[in-house]
Amino acid sequence: MMFRTSGIHHVTAFVDDAQKNVDFYAGVLALRMVKKTINFDAPDVYHLYYGNEDGAPGTIITFFPQQNARRGVIGAGQTGVTVYAIPVGSLPFWKERLTSFDIPFENKTRFGEQYIRFFDKGGLLLELVERDGGQPSQWAFNGVQSEHAIKGFGGAVLFSHVPDKTTDVLTTMLGLEKVGEEDGIIRLQASGDIGQLIDIQSTGIQRGIGGAGTVHHIAWRAKDYVEHEQMQQELQKAGYHPTQVIDRQYFNAVYFREPGGILFELATDPPGFARDEPQESMGQKLMLPEWYEPQREQIEQLLPPIQVREWKGESKS
Repeated sequence: MMFRTSGIHHVTAFVDDAQKNVDFYAGVLALRMVKKTINFDAPDVYHLYYGNEDGAPGTIITFFPQQNARRGVIGAGQTGVTVYAIPVGSLPFWKERLTSFDIPFENKTRFGEQYIRFFDKGGLLLELVERDGGQPSQWAFNGVQSEHAIKGFGGAVLFSHVPDKTTDVLTTMLGLEKVGEEDGIIRLQASGDIGQLIDIQSTGIQRGIGGAGTVHHIAWRAKDYVEHEQMQQELQKAGYHPTQVIDRQYFNAVYFREPGGILFELATDPPGFARDEPQESMGQKLMLPEWYEPQREQIEQLLPPIQVREWKGESKS
């Protein structure tokens, strides 16, 4: 039986300023910081995770913030737009909220849906769209109650060098179905009810350059370890040169670059973010993998202090 991902597991991006990142995603978007850890390959850099109250797959955006990092250019070979799903009827609330934080936005329409598009404080391109699907978030913070809270991902817009080949990988290897095409955009759908609508834009895109304000990779969900390992083997047979399975503490990962230049990951739903700390206190303490624990004091001295706060904007704080 062909593998069918249910949609996006997480999205990981580069930014420059850690506290600005916290203020935007926890303060403005009112997501929960579900994990505060480090880049396992560069322990002097945070790895910050934001999502719903449980840190459920399909809600998680993660960041590597590094002060004075080189600014990237959003373009072909990247996940260009990260799309969040909000409850039906919530667009007016979010337009007013973004305005109150002096965050400009523009209205977009794709496949009959209304979007608002804007940049975060680090230069990442985001959209909000009303959707029926997905469980309501139970996380309320800084003026955003559950009735308007971001549910998780609505999907993403992929900027591909060769959109037909990117489409082929997503349909033949990951099990998405083509459901529409208009104005140079191909729409694909995964099997889940969140993070499931993927648009591939094929026209008018400059070449992307990695750096702060760009997505590093987009990860697709695998329901368990067996399915994950089978897909790694299938990708290998198909000539996509995936990595071996890598333990990322909160999920297992396999990476490969698809022909359009975008870095894809397959990530397992288990074990989740409550693996090493209680669900009710996730994100409050710096969590380190066991091999870094002996260096905790040195690592904490290298990392800039950050806090989740009731942030009202730069002009009002």
